[in-house]
Amino acid sequence: MKIGIDSYCYHRFFGEVYPTQQPAAEPYTMEKFLDRAKKFGCDGVSLESCFFPEFGAEYLEKLRLKLDDYGFDRVYAWGHPDGLEAGGNLAAKDEMIAHIAHAKAVGASVMRVVGSSFTFRFEPHRPQLEILAKWFREATDIAEKEGIKLAVENHVDYNSDEILWLIEEVGSDHFGINLDTANFLRVLDDPVEATRKLAKHVFATHIKDIRPVKGVDVKEWCYFASVAAGEGLIEIEKIAQILKDSGYEGFLAFETDMPHPDYEGREEEMVEKSIRHLKKISSELA
Repeated sequence: MKIGIDSYCYHRFFGEVYPTQQPAAEPYTMEKFLDRAKKFGCDGVSLESCFFPEFGAEYLEKLRLKLDDYGFDRVYAWGHPDGLEAGGNLAAKDEMIAHIAHAKAVGASVMRVVGSSFTFRFEPHRPQLEILAKWFREATDIAEKEGIKLAVENHVDYNSDEILWLIEEVGSDHFGINLDTANFLRVLDDPVEATRKLAKHVFATHIKDIRPVKGVDVKEWCYFASVAAGEGLIEIEKIAQILKDSGYEGFLAFETDMPHPDYEGREEEMVEKSIRHLKKISSELA
């Protein structure tokens, strides 16, 4: 199975600095991120569009050529941080649809999309999901014409039953899930069982590992904080096996968000350890 990395691992380097963090001494560009992924021997990358400096045709073509040169599989990721705001932001729907063209321009066949986030998780879900199903159906019709699949992420918002309902309600083989291995646990859903339930709909992944942080309120999304793959609570080997058995054709993309205090300021070490761990899993699955 192929392995890769999501550019959100370097959010601090791209300028998104959490309140508990210090700014990075050396900022990243998307090109530098690609160089790092190549150095780590990745097969693919997930590109967070929130870190793109622009969306002009010339820049996107330049990025596509570099991706092609490195031989990367790629996922174009739209929607950080709140996506469609649980169906409350009509302008975001139009923005999402506009980004389909950007995904095509960089040569991505899968575009990660976000319906909601932890910000809205305590509000009634059914009205949210009904609006999102309608908006995602509209976007999927457009994406399918461009040869692009949309993959909604479980973004610390909905459990696996709700995501499955959403996928079945949209009702297209061009709409599935960007499976985040940790975010299901953050809504108290079993990541392994969730993967079994959704495996045939997985178009992309965020392989994230987490463990609790002492002293953080359990109601906070970052109570479960990111650690290197294989060092936390997520049974990544089981999840990878389920995906392989289901015929998953994408790559395992390591991703982090809020680093565990053990890894604060040590993103590179976390990424390097995680890529090694995913390569080991990949070789065992071969």
